[in-house]
Amino acid sequence: MPLDPATAVINLLQKDPSIIAAAVIQGRNIIYSTDNWDISADVGKVVSSWGGMNAQFVMISGVKYSVLQCTSERLVATSLRGEGHIIGAKDEEHQVLVYLEPDGEPMGATMDTSRLISEISTTQQTYIDPNAQLGSTEAAQASTPNIDPQLKGEIQSFLEWIKDGEGLSGYINYYMQQNDARIISELSKIYAELRQIFGV
Repeated sequence: MPLDPATAVINLLQKDPSIIAAAVIQGRNIIYSTDNWDISADVGKVVSSWGGMNAQFVMISGVKYSVLQCTSERLVATSLRGEGHIIGAKDEEHQVLVYLEPDGEPMGATMDTSRLISEISTTQQTYIDPNAQLGSTEAAQASTPNIDPQLKGEIQSFLEWIKDGEGLSGYINYYMQQNDARIISELSKIYAELRQIFGV
């Protein structure tokens, strides 16, 4: 059962305190927004820029955010003056925009925002009819490891983000060009950990 937009946004803000504000949009109408963020004057232009998928920047509340990634499902933009980040996720039904503080982690916020879309979506189809009988459920449970579907969904989103040419590689290239020592150091640690996990 899908969550209502307000509950989903409250859960998101509690999960990632660096997300300061959020808005849920249907078409060009804001159906829910946190009290601290009025983007009603900008929503039409942002939706249009995102839909065109070729914008170099978006303007929200008078702040210019350079677009780092713009796909049919995702928008990531950052203020080069250090005024924060805009993260967006959408499906056929909704669009979610969040404002991330300057020190926030865009990668994590992108994944969390994508998850919020799936939580409020009413068009998500289940893969199996819940009433279908597939044989012995006890045998199936014994032979299949019990993996949390939300965790599996997070990993799937992460894989899509890695495969996307404007996803992980776009972030890495951006921070390499900015010569950001902190990010480069963290990436180096993550790279070493991944090699250790997979034994390569």
